[in-house]
Amino acid sequence: MGLLKGAVKAAIAAKILDIARREMSKPANQQKAKELVGKLASRAKATRR
Repeated sequence: MGLLKGAVKAAIAAKILDIARREMSKPANQQKAKELVGKLASRAKATRR
């Protein structure tokens, strides 16, 4: 039973990664990700000061 649960969890994780890759290949989502990284980086710089 434990082996089956492990296999199901692995399959679900693989599917999530596949969906994430597909979504990140879209230009609009890439732009949103860049904006988020920029915002977080500027916030981190402001916190260090």
